[in-house]
Amino acid sequence: MILIIQLLLIMPSKTNVAAESAADPMAECPGSCGGVPIPYPFGIGPNCSMQGFELTCNTNNNGTYGLFLGSFPILNINLSLGEALINMPISYQCYNDTTKMYDYVDWWMDLDISHFRFNHQKNKFTVIGCSTVLAVVNFTNSHDSYLGGCVAGCDSVESLIDGSCSGIGCCQTSIPQGTNQIEFWFNNNLTKTEVYSFSRCDYAMITVGDEFTFNTSYITSDLLLKHNMSAVIDWFITNTSCETAKTNISSFACISDNSVCVNSTSGAGYFCNCSNGYQGNPYRKGGCQDIDECSNNNPCSTPAKCRNFEGWYQCYCPFGWRKKHDNSGQCELNLALVIGTCAGIVVLSFLVLSTYIVYEKRKLSKVEEKYFQEHGGRILLEKIQTDQVFGFTIFTKQQVEQATNNFDSANIIGHGGQGTVYRGTLRDQMVAIKKCKVVDERKKKEFGKEMLILSQINHKNIVKLLGCCLEVEVPMLVYEFIPNGTLFHYIHEKIQGSQISLSTRLKIAHESAEALSYLHFSASPSIFHGDVKSLNILLDQNYTAKVSDFGASLLSPTDEVQFVTLVQGTCGYLDPEYIQSCHLTDKSDVYSFGVILLELLTSKPVIDFDVPEEKRSLSSCFLSAMKEKKIEELLDDEIKNEDDMEVIMQVAELAKECLNMKGDERPTMKEVAEELDRIRKLKQHPWGQEYHPEETETLLGQASYGIIELDQHSGYFSLEKKARKGIASGR
Repeated sequence: MILIIQLLLIMPSKTNVAAESAADPMAECPGSCGGVPIPYPFGIGPNCSMQGFELTCNTNNNGTYGLFLGSFPILNINLSLGEALINMPISYQCYNDTTKMYDYVDWWMDLDISHFRFNHQKNKFTVIGCSTVLAVVNFTNSHDSYLGGCVAGCDSVESLIDGSCSGIGCCQTSIPQGTNQIEFWFNNNLTKTEVYSFSRCDYAMITVGDEFTFNTSYITSDLLLKHNMSAVIDWFITNTSCETAKTNISSFACISDNSVCVNSTSGAGYFCNCSNGYQGNPYRKGGCQDIDECSNNNPCSTPAKCRNFEGWYQCYCPFGWRKKHDNSGQCELNLALVIGTCAGIVVLSFLVLSTYIVYEKRKLSKVEEKYFQEHGGRILLEKIQTDQVFGFTIFTKQQVEQATNNFDSANIIGHGGQGTVYRGTLRDQMVAIKKCKVVDERKKKEFGKEMLILSQINHKNIVKLLGCCLEVEVPMLVYEFIPNGTLFHYIHEKIQGSQISLSTRLKIAHESAEALSYLHFSASPSIFHGDVKSLNILLDQNYTAKVSDFGASLLSPTDEVQFVTLVQGTCGYLDPEYIQSCHLTDKSDVYSFGVILLELLTSKPVIDFDVPEEKRSLSSCFLSAMKEKKIEELLDDEIKNEDDMEVIMQVAELAKECLNMKGDERPTMKEVAEELDRIRKLKQHPWGQEYHPEETETLLGQASYGIIELDQHSGYFSLEKKARKGIASGR
């Protein structure tokens, strides 16, 4: 079968070239096809191109769109080189064992001589086969002229060499300059039939020389039957020179300012380029635009700087450098100027810096003194001295910064809704320093007095306030350091294999309740915690509970206007009444403590975002379980024990009372502490035998620190009396 592919591009008449070359494509003309840009003078459709440069946008064999010059796909158009890359079929003949003849697929190409020709520098005639003789001819209507030939032969597959195209299985020859018509002829007179066993086909094609690499599989397989090859064609406006074209201004195609005419290197003809320093389309008015060479990589030799001008750029030496005397354009250091300038700058900088440091120190000192006065520091200092308050210190800003290594993030041990807590060392003692976020402007002057009140809090289950720093915009508090982390981490981040007994949980709950009861009933004035949660209950080396962040309400605004932004609380612990009224009461702490009891009973998070919305809230799930009498489903497996169910149910009932939606119907923290004390005794002495402190259960091998203080005459003091006694003694 013979397949002939023909490309005929209509040659324009010379009288029409002038009008067409000056025409500018309309804005509606397609700018690309199949991902290939279409620069003018090429175009698709009426009035979109110069005559002779009409293209089409058709579908390829694979169904996608492609740009075509006649029947040949265009892969790229290069304006500056006057070149186009096209896709061309391969001509071949294959021996047919049945017919004992060759099956042919041949092609020929006729480019419009007025605008196109094959690039003789980049293209090669390429022949592949083991008994192949090829002649390349330039055909015309009257006769054929010989353009070149090539012979490729081989005796066996073993003689073939990948990458070599020197005659063994592959040969290449140059294309004559000015070629625009090509046809391949196979000469079978010298064919050797011995090669048919491994090479039945001969191939002829045009290839881009540097991009083609021979492979032995081209001989032994039909791989090339399914492929096309790329070729470079030169294009030009007319087949006249620049000198001739410029004589007729009306037909001259280089119409943009800052454009130049370039003679084609492959024969007669010209194309256009933008002048040096410009880029764009020279075939359109205003198409050549200035290139800002300085906006990309610096074209100047370091350290020279680049300055852009219209159509050109300049390299200049920066301050301290000068041009070399060898006219190379490079810069050299101007040592005299640099040394003198540097010396002046150093002296001036030293004077300015010294003045600035003195000024800033004075300014900082004034600011620190201002903050100190605003926060009631002077009043607090006088009170400490006159009342001989021991154990409470007013630290300077410098002391706190040194203790925390200038608030290094490595020293952060906790984040809260109202601030960040850092670990530090003050006076050879490990401390926890809370850097608060906000302070109520209305309470600034009372802050010192409030610190004095908080410093008197002396309870073994409350973290001791050691001092404060008032020389900052928002005061910082200094607490004793509690080493064993928080109850939250103890419950929810247990070490694998470890267990927390019911006795331990009751002990922590009772001690925490005693601490809150002390704040509510024994402190003067009463202190409402405002952010009761397991993260604010710390555990010391003996796992004794210590409530932290007490007095947070003293540092936070309480008006309704600022509630939304400043009352942080913690989701899952907040009292529903508090959310609605913005009014903090002792019963708000009771509600939050009830949630902590649930954590101790269930070891579940108070809010679980990994479950459906209706099951996220631990308190809601608990109240539903109590109502449906399914509380055992929520309990931590570690404490499920038939012998302890009575104790657990009493704790659950207490938690239910604490979680009452109405604050007035909740018990007080004193009542909660007393009830937990009773439940602990029930757990320790289930048969009602006489209670002896020395028989209490040990915690992790350490002696348990109970909250009950016995007196040989009066049994045990009330919590209120003990707290007052602690304040009076100044422990």
